[in-house]
Amino acid sequence: MTRSGIALFDTAVGRCAIAWGERGIFGVQLPEASDAGTRQRLRAPSGALDAEPPREVRDAIDAVVALLRGERPEADPLRALRLDMDGVPLFNRRVYEVTRAIAPGATLTYGEVAKRIGEPGAARAVGQALGQNPFAPIVPCHRVLAAGGAAGGFSARGGVATKLRMLLIEGAAFGAPGLFDDLPR
Repeated sequence: MTRSGIALFDTAVGRCAIAWGERGIFGVQLPEASDAGTRQRLRAPSGALDAEPPREVRDAIDAVVALLRGERPEADPLRALRLDMDGVPLFNRRVYEVTRAIAPGATLTYGEVAKRIGEPGAARAVGQALGQNPFAPIVPCHRVLAAGGAAGGFSARGGVATKLRMLLIEGAAFGAPGLFDDLPR
């Protein structure tokens, strides 16, 4: 990628945004109440303006749109995307690496993520790191649940309802049998 930019794009959950620069994708933002709100929450490179995305970013957009439409390709194209994690704390990077490996439709708990990064007992810190995730849904923080299959928190607009909607789109099984279990996917 040779230049920085921002692009908004439509998905099944609303208008998302993506920002990129020379070293990769800086951020992805789930929908806010308005395009301006989505842009404002996006972690974007300094001076980045609306621009036509280069091929690598267009591929990322297509993969996010497909994911939020419920498609599950054999190989997850989101895992291969280059993310620019400058300014992201090392602990968060480790959390994002584990979270990024969770397949669509699967889930882990905050405690399981903490164990996988070698820090059992750091479930709360994992939750805080995911609350600061600048790459949702490329780093699929919605796939991380509280102990016992409870939803836990979610910092995107709509909170836990948005998290559960994204999990339902992916066909994830979580918690006890639920209200929507008999609906076609």
